[in-house]
Amino acid sequence: MLRHEFRAMGTKIELLLDADEGEQARSAFLAVKEEFERLEAMLSRFRTDSELSQLNREGRILAPPDLERVLELALEARERTGGRFDPTVLDALSQAGYDRSFEQIAPEADGNGSGGARCGGGVTIDHETGSIELEPGFHLDLGGIGKGYAVDRAIEILGVAGPCLVNAGGDLAVRGEEPWPVGIEDGPTLELSRGAIATSGRDRRHWRRDGEERHHLIDPATSRPAETDLLRVTVVASAAVEADVLAKTLFLGGEEEAAAADVPALLVTADGRKRLVGGL
Repeated sequence: MLRHEFRAMGTKIELLLDADEGEQARSAFLAVKEEFERLEAMLSRFRTDSELSQLNREGRILAPPDLERVLELALEARERTGGRFDPTVLDALSQAGYDRSFEQIAPEADGNGSGGARCGGGVTIDHETGSIELEPGFHLDLGGIGKGYAVDRAIEILGVAGPCLVNAGGDLAVRGEEPWPVGIEDGPTLELSRGAIATSGRDRRHWRRDGEERHHLIDPATSRPAETDLLRVTVVASAAVEADVLAKTLFLGGEEEAAAADVPALLVTADGRKRLVGGL
């Protein structure tokens, strides 16, 4: 079993490949690293030179195909989740205090104002010209789907070299004929031969502003960090992008709605209970 690690998108990326040492394996590892770096340079809201940052500044750009595709996936998710998964949450995130990379956020500080942030803004994609235009007053954050998109791209690249696993800080995908044992935090060990896992929760990325607990999972209905009886949701799906969307959507819905959704998931409640649902 070959292993390769590097950092990208604010987290450790772990690659496992069931193959022999050689040029094919080395080339596959390098190609995955370059793909993560390429997508981060395009999709990061924390990099002023990224195409996403340019779009947020200017309101309209001619976008590279991957930015167009990731945004299209995010808008499709917004439509089918009734607005719960929404890429136009950047202003609400910034207002909550998540206005820089997480490791730079002060654990406790004064707030930067309240009110005024809105979600649900219009986004127009012109597929013929490749242009993207934002409704005035709205800005994008693709962190809720961009990492999953990178994981899905990585598993396709690495899978050419053999059975493999890609883990990007909890966004995880596997590919192979034999099952991979994958342990879920506070839950069972699953055997997956194909598919992905993603987790959304308020127990890792949280801080305090004006004496109030804040976290990074915004409820677009209120433009504030979500108030829910769940602490964390881990979802199993066919691809990492889909797992990302489902994990956040179930988290915002709360325990009973998540349990009724018939999605394979582990729910961890605010009072510490653990519940397997969706046939998991």
